[in-house]
Amino acid sequence: MIGFLLRKTLYDLWDNMFRIVALNLGFIASLAIPVFLPQLAGKYFNSAALEMILTAMGILVCFIYLAAASLCVSSISDYGFFGFKDFINNLKIAWRPGLVTGAFVFLLFMVVTLIMPFYLGFEGPVGLALAAFIFWITVFAVLSFQFYFTIYSRLGRKVFKSLKKCMIISLDNSGFSLFLIIHNLIVLLISVIFVFMFPGPAGILLYLDEALRLRLLKYDWLEENPDANRRKIPWDALLIEEREKTGTRSFRNFIFPWKD
Repeated sequence: MIGFLLRKTLYDLWDNMFRIVALNLGFIASLAIPVFLPQLAGKYFNSAALEMILTAMGILVCFIYLAAASLCVSSISDYGFFGFKDFINNLKIAWRPGLVTGAFVFLLFMVVTLIMPFYLGFEGPVGLALAAFIFWITVFAVLSFQFYFTIYSRLGRKVFKSLKKCMIISLDNSGFSLFLIIHNLIVLLISVIFVFMFPGPAGILLYLDEALRLRLLKYDWLEENPDANRRKIPWDALLIEEREKTGTRSFRNFIFPWKD
């Protein structure tokens, strides 16, 4: 399943390169808001409180943009495409998951910079045990929350139900969740070479959407076969239709499709 996931994502990235680059350029532009606007305001108003407010608002704008981008790339996973009008429509409904993600990242920042150092400052095993407990809770939260945008997009647009489904899917697919986050960290490092224009954040969102979409085939099969062994999912059979739609490509066709 993972091999097919990587191949399908690569094909979809390549076939929709300009759309992915456009989404990434939009994200880079939105990132300029929390980076430069507070500095500009600081020059003219000299207010630390205003700078903090503008920074927080700018970061929320970035997450709302990512939420809209995630809603867009789901159409690519479904063998379709999206246009500018689709992005604008998605942007109108992206504020809820964007706000939730922004709040999660802020909480994560507080945990890493304040709460864990506070407990590590305790003398004795109690502080170390509390810090270790918070650390593993944070790891689980990160592994689960990586699915949030795509779950919100595909499994119903309700904030708290999406959070619950994030945890359930992560617990039921712990190894897969760990693989995804490692893969996406590698992709993020590769994106540095291309100044985050490709694959970039949009490429990561596409990969997560592809991953969840294919993983949901497992639950459809389990629903039809409730007595089946959950550890032995017949992925070869479940992916027959997907493989037919995706097809295969030679290196020549992949780079120069017009020559075949």
